[in-house]
Amino acid sequence: MKKSIQIAGAFVSLVVGAGFASGQEIMQYFTSFGLMSVFGCIAATIIFTMLGMTLAQIGSDLQTTSHKEGIQFIGGRFFGPVLDQLISFVLFGIAVVMLAGAGSTFNQMYSVDASIGSLFMAILVVITLMLNAESIIKMLAALMPYLLGIIFILLIYSLFTMEYSVSELNVIAKSQPSASPHWFSSAVIYVSYNIAAGAAMLIVMGGTATNRKVARRGGALGGIILGLLILLINVALFAKMDIVAGVEMPTLELAKQIHPTVGIIMSFVLLAMIYSTAVGTLYILAVRIVKQDRFAFKVVINLLCIVGFAISLVGFTTLISKLYVIMGYLGIVLILFIMISAIFKSSGRKVT
Repeated sequence: MKKSIQIAGAFVSLVVGAGFASGQEIMQYFTSFGLMSVFGCIAATIIFTMLGMTLAQIGSDLQTTSHKEGIQFIGGRFFGPVLDQLISFVLFGIAVVMLAGAGSTFNQMYSVDASIGSLFMAILVVITLMLNAESIIKMLAALMPYLLGIIFILLIYSLFTMEYSVSELNVIAKSQPSASPHWFSSAVIYVSYNIAAGAAMLIVMGGTATNRKVARRGGALGGIILGLLILLINVALFAKMDIVAGVEMPTLELAKQIHPTVGIIMSFVLLAMIYSTAVGTLYILAVRIVKQDRFAFKVVINLLCIVGFAISLVGFTTLISKLYVIMGYLGIVLILFIMISAIFKSSGRKVT
């Protein structure tokens, strides 16, 4: 059971930073559909659980220690490299959104220009990757308990201070921009871009389990936890829709409503998670391009951060609604290959 919990923890940690820490992702992909968002949360939970089980099982069956083995198995010799490039694009996209998210956090909490906040985060990421990234990447998992605690506080606060009726809140929620026209397609896109970012690492984590049932249990547990967190944040945002409507960082706004000190704590947690996610994604992307011990690694890191910073100036909310959707559709391609590979694996055949 311990190994299953470790796999589940890694799965959740992968998604939290890019998936819903700010609340803007949940707002656009779920809450904006009003009461129907609950069905979106349920759909996302089921898909996360199924894919988590499948990816962890693939890793366990192959006993892989490298993401390339898992991607090769999923896509075969021909499509494997294509899927690997797709994952690289998604990783870079998430890093860009994280830089934009840092700018929004600084702007909303400390009234600092968003571009300055994004630049500060980009420089911090470069410095970190020039030194040692491994310990920083692990920090994301260490922050999980604090984030979960704040989420529960936000939920309780939202429910007990709700000033509008459910029907009134439903109208306000539906007036917010959505990432997709329908709650189901929105849930699928949300899951797909998160899975595209975390598939490789989840396969490797599954490879640490020699028993496929243990690996499957870990993937399933991670999916269920993610679904529960999505639902909790969705309910919290819906209950205070009159306050968070139109805000770039909804969870931060809710925290500020409780008490300024809670807002400050939340801003630090958000920035730390954004920092960890940006470092982790750019590190994984850079080592795919060139070996870490080479001078070229530093050049690649600087180029990635410069380009990423430039794109981040588009704005956090815009990137969530545009870039994440593109990444989501690309992620659907990966999901299809995962499903096909799972069918062939269960029948004793491999995709070639």
